[in-house]
Amino acid sequence: MPSGVPKTLNELKLQIAEQHQGLSKRLRQVAQYLVDNPNQIAFGTVATIAADAGVHPSTLVRFANAFGFSGFSEMQRLFQHQLLQESPSYSDRVRIARESLGESSTEPLSLLSQFASANSATLDQLVNEVDQKALQKAEEILRGADTVYIMGVRRAFVVASYFAYALRHAERRAFLVDGVGGLTKEQGCSVRAGDAMIAVSFHPYAQETQDLVKEAAGRNVPIVLITDSELSPLASRASSVLIVKEAEVHGIRSLSASLCIAQALSISLAN
Repeated sequence: MPSGVPKTLNELKLQIAEQHQGLSKRLRQVAQYLVDNPNQIAFGTVATIAADAGVHPSTLVRFANAFGFSGFSEMQRLFQHQLLQESPSYSDRVRIARESLGESSTEPLSLLSQFASANSATLDQLVNEVDQKALQKAEEILRGADTVYIMGVRRAFVVASYFAYALRHAERRAFLVDGVGGLTKEQGCSVRAGDAMIAVSFHPYAQETQDLVKEAAGRNVPIVLITDSELSPLASRASSVLIVKEAEVHGIRSLSASLCIAQALSISLAN
């Protein structure tokens, strides 16, 4: 048993190394997976991680308990915190993915199979794992808003732009803050009482989105946040926080779950 609950990921890895020989076969299997796949541990669900590691979900909980954690989520936060300190570029993730996959697994059909399988597992868990109260709160905020301002850049822009498209077709006043010409601040300065904001932001949490959310929160504008972690720096300013665990294949993250959330909210607002 551990002498104390690890406070950092490095401390956990050190304890794993020290106690590795004393662990059961299944727990050693989990230990190896944790060390080899920190990104999947940080943002994956218990079900998807267990499936990838080849163990039962309860084994992950037993592993966390063995190192003094109250549950898997508490241990998972160490991996999330570590990831917040790092920000590998998309190009680096693609390079790493290709190196880890090997030539035979980078054929289009093979990649399609891997991404489809990962997304299918994530979407199967989405309904059960989404915060239903936060989802209902988000719908109420958007329904009562005069105009909905939507912000999301880089990878998050896909979800933000779809939200704007869908809300307009649902006959809602929606404005996409796209930052064209570097005018993010100017586009967002019209937000006022009676409006609402949708912010879509994933690690490493774009500064321009943080700035606009801070500005809107300062005007008492309710904010619906779609993000990947409760550690998101935007979470404390949001009225409704929807944590979305996206599928990830060798460091390349999907957007399927976030787009499903966007579709559900948008269609629910149609007159």
